[in-house]
Amino acid sequence: MSGMIERLPLWPALPDLFGWAETGLTGPHGIRVEEHLTDGRYVVRAELPGITPEKDVEITVTEGVLTLRAERREEIAEKHRTEFRYGTFTRSVRLPAGARGDEATAEYKDGVLTVTVPVPETRTATRTIPVRAA
Repeated sequence: MSGMIERLPLWPALPDLFGWAETGLTGPHGIRVEEHLTDGRYVVRAELPGITPEKDVEITVTEGVLTLRAERREEIAEKHRTEFRYGTFTRSVRLPAGARGDEATAEYKDGVLTVTVPVPETRTATRTIPVRAA
């Protein structure tokens, strides 16, 4: 079993209970992310469709934690039905040891925010410690 939750299309009128479990019943909505560490870089990709990154996204690094915060505002229009989520979306991830959060960069394309943080490779050399007779 892959650990994925299968959502059945048989109950479209019911609220997305699994979505509530993923983001919690209270507080800001979560942001779905994927992350990987490669070639001395830690990369976090976040799904953020329908936002204007220059004014709706805030990215901070505090004490080794990268926090993404975005806001999607609801357009004033009479809707018959909506499943869109509006409001504040947040997600925090712990950076790998040695990550240089002050050198992070971010790019937004096609509804996906990509944050790249340099992580220098640390090589721990083996050192032999001589023992002296007392």
